[in-house]
Amino acid sequence: MTSSAGSSGTSVPRQKQRRSRRRSGHTPGRDSPALSALGDFQTLPLEIFQMVLNYLSVKDISMLSMVSKTISGRLINYISTSSGSRRLLQDFHQELPARREGASILEHYRALGLLLKRCTLLLPTRDRLKYVHKVLSGVSCFKLNGCASPLHCLGLQCYGVFLQILTAGWDELECHRVFNFLWEFSNLARKVQTVVSSKPGSARRLELRIRLFCRGVLLSPGSRRSDSAFWLTRILKPWPMVNQARLLYIIFGPVSSRDGHVVWQKMIEGPTDETSLKGLADAIKLLYGTEAREWTADDVISLVDELSVVPQEWLMENNARLLLLSGNSICFTFMASKAVNGRAVELARLMVFMVLVCEKDLYCMDWAVKMMQKVCKVFSTPWERNNFLQCLENSFARMLMDMLQAVLAGERDEEDSSFLNLFHLMNAQANFHKEILYLAMGSTSSTS
Repeated sequence: MTSSAGSSGTSVPRQKQRRSRRRSGHTPGRDSPALSALGDFQTLPLEIFQMVLNYLSVKDISMLSMVSKTISGRLINYISTSSGSRRLLQDFHQELPARREGASILEHYRALGLLLKRCTLLLPTRDRLKYVHKVLSGVSCFKLNGCASPLHCLGLQCYGVFLQILTAGWDELECHRVFNFLWEFSNLARKVQTVVSSKPGSARRLELRIRLFCRGVLLSPGSRRSDSAFWLTRILKPWPMVNQARLLYIIFGPVSSRDGHVVWQKMIEGPTDETSLKGLADAIKLLYGTEAREWTADDVISLVDELSVVPQEWLMENNARLLLLSGNSICFTFMASKAVNGRAVELARLMVFMVLVCEKDLYCMDWAVKMMQKVCKVFSTPWERNNFLQCLENSFARMLMDMLQAVLAGERDEEDSSFLNLFHLMNAQANFHKEILYLAMGSTSSTS
């Protein structure tokens, strides 16, 4: 009797507990960790959840991905669906709404890069790259040869800002894997081999494609200098020096304003302007800087030397202008290397063109005088220094005579360039010697 009473006494609370659970809607096993991580979204069917995502901006979806691993997994599945792809991947050649044009579409892909970075945070680098490739593989404008009109397409730039955000903060080993993945996927090694080993301009379309891919994707505008130095090093280092110079010209050299193709004869046919040389100068400064740890000063000087004969020997004035744009350190190191190697005549001629460029481009002439002073200190003996100074004056005289002879011979074109060259060189020589006299007289007065 006691046992029966005890049994019935214990059964009543259990029945109440079951009724309480039924009233509250909970059943045993319902609150699994995966479902609880979804929060209120666990009550929504998957289709409704994905419909909700269509009303969120990419930035909002990116924030949502950090709520839990379960939600992040659902977002990964959503991105892989056809509706998710249509929502997140833009067609660059359809009529786009105003908010998606220009800078806005770049911002969209920047946000998409952050979304995929967060969604794949827990995956190994190799798996992250495979997933990203799977998501982006349908965008033809992200491929080296995928776009029919690459000059009028933002596809590669968008791919660049996407990768820039995706790889931000990754260590160097991971970035090496990214480069190797892109290099293999785009088959860049074979294509670069084709353009650097063939006659300049014979593969113009491929040169253009490589230029746009490297500048838009790997050397994305707005990247940190250290990142740009890393990617440019990865592009150039696998090749011999002669091919490095060729590739540098393809990526950063002057191009036609009409069709965007590389202009190979620009440095050979006549003096060029700063605009045509700025890209090359900036690249040289990048490789010479502290960010490019794999490049020595000798490496960069050798590259500049090799560049000056691509595709043939440049006009000396263009050499001088490139060095001036590259900065004082590179300019001095390049000239000092010639002084050390006993190339006084070549150095003197380069110095004359430095003076001429200073006159033409309105640089302060005292810069040229100070550079000459620094170079003179490199010579180990007074005889070597005096020999260089004599070569310098001989170069001035020889160039003046050659230009005067061209004017007297009536060699004129529409711009009367022969007379203008003579005019600039005479002014350059006068201003250069004037600065030397100022310096000499200042030294004399200070010692007296």
